Amino acid sequence: MTDRLTTAGLLLELEPVVETNLNRHLATAKEWFPHEYVPWSQGTDFDGVLGGTAWSEEQSALSDVARTSLIVNLLTEDNLPSYHHEIAQMFGRDGAWGTWVHRWTAEEGRHGIAIRDYLLTTRAVDPIALERARMVHMGTGFENAYLDDTVLHGIAYVSFQELATRVSHRNTGKISGDPICDQLLAKVAADENLHMIFYRNLLGAAFELAPNEAMRAVTDVVKTFQMPGHGIENFGRKSVQIAMAGIYDLRIHHDEVVIPVLRNLKALDTTGLSDDGEKARDELVEFLAELDRQATRFSERRDKIAAKKAARS
Repeated sequence: MTDRLTTAGLLLELEPVVETNLNRHLATAKEWFPHEYVPWSQGTDFDGVLGGTAWSEEQSALSDVARTSLIVNLLTEDNLPSYHHEIAQMFGRDGAWGTWVHRWTAEEGRHGIAIRDYLLTTRAVDPIALERARMVHMGTGFENAYLDDTVLHGIAYVSFQELATRVSHRNTGKISGDPICDQLLAKVAADENLHMIFYRNLLGAAFELAPNEAMRAVTDVVKTFQMPGHGIENFGRKSVQIAMAGIYDLRIHHDEVVIPVLRNLKALDTTGLSDDGEKARDELVEFLAELDRQATRFSERRDKIAAKKAARS
């Protein structure tokens, strides 16, 4: 198979792989219900139409960073209509591709439902500020950064992004200090992991069909990767706070997201590449080395800051 496949040709060639992995996903995914993971008995009316109690920060049992991470994760999930539009536009709505697009959207939709219900029921966040942030973020929408590139760029992006999202949810649950929150986010993370496996398997098949184009797509995505919630207001400040807490940082991104996907794909060991494919792999290897150095510098700097704080206290 040559690399010179049109987008339509590639989608057609991958459809049997999509069908196989769709069937595997449906057989593996466990049905679950968001309402079962929300402590409704803790809920009380808010002020406003029902005349309940206004929210105040001392009502939240979460730390500032846990609250920030949960809000970022929720607002990211809230942009689902834009994500659906992007992947439906990329993959189409027919056949196995279309069935997957709608199934994926339905599963992602319950994540936002569950996290919002948990946050509001436990009074973990300011409901007014949360709703205003949702309106602003959804108002900006989401645009696939690789829309003008090949469909392989889109498949490569979601392969890394789904794993990154899984890690972010799982680590947020762990640092929340609330077993209920941890249990809920572990369930969400399990969904994200299955999504990652689906896309990663497609990417693996793409390496067999068009290894040079697949290598270029992976290299471009890894070098320019951003989380889907990067358009959230003050995302930079929030992501630094999340990184400083060890929820998601450069070391985690390198060790637990990028490298595992590449290792599974055997991307760095792919044979039979053209000059363009080899060039893309060389770029990837060089970038990974720099990412590793940056991750080490960040970790060392964070450790020094923590040591200074400990000494002062």
